[in-house]
Amino acid sequence: MKKYIEKLHFITQDRDRYTHVNQAQLACEAGAKWIQYRCLTKSDVELLADINLIADICDDWGATLIVTAHLHLEGKADIQGFHIEDPNAAVAAIRRKLGDAYTLGSSANTFEDLIRQAQEGTDYVEFGPFNPASSWAQTYPLVKPADYQLAVEKLAREGISIPIVAVGGITLTDAANVLATGVHGIAISSAINQAEDLIAAYQDFYHYTIS
Repeated sequence: MKKYIEKLHFITQDRDRYTHVNQAQLACEAGAKWIQYRCLTKSDVELLADINLIADICDDWGATLIVTAHLHLEGKADIQGFHIEDPNAAVAAIRRKLGDAYTLGSSANTFEDLIRQAQEGTDYVEFGPFNPASSWAQTYPLVKPADYQLAVEKLAREGISIPIVAVGGITLTDAANVLATGVHGIAISSAINQAEDLIAAYQDFYHYTIS
């Protein structure tokens, strides 16, 4: 079942200034239709408290709620999908566990992982990291604009239709060049969450995804 994948993925993060719930609320007020809740520091009780509040916000604003990791929370909250960050994850097994009702996203750093994940049933792939400032860049090689363009071309040659979402330290000055490679969209966290005005920052990025 083909899912709708938004072009701008907003990813929450642990911040002193805004809680995950605050971030989701402000992003939705800015027009966000895709909230990816990413929290790897809390207990299940705390996670569910956040997720339930964010789910209500997403319902109010018509946004999709994706949860990074925490597959064990399936069925315990109003979650539309999960995102798996491990490029080596057994996507096919996860898809079988979740079924087709959930949106399933995965992360890739190589063309080989990207193609494998697409063939195993992911609905979209976050491909990165793009920027050396990304925390991912400490573990994986950077993905350059030419790599994104090549990935789009490789998938087309393979007859594989899967949205590629660029991720990893993308700034506003990067957005146009990254999107020009033909990728489906971009995933943004720090460049929005750490901005002085989160709503304005989100809308600045959104402008590039619709132009």
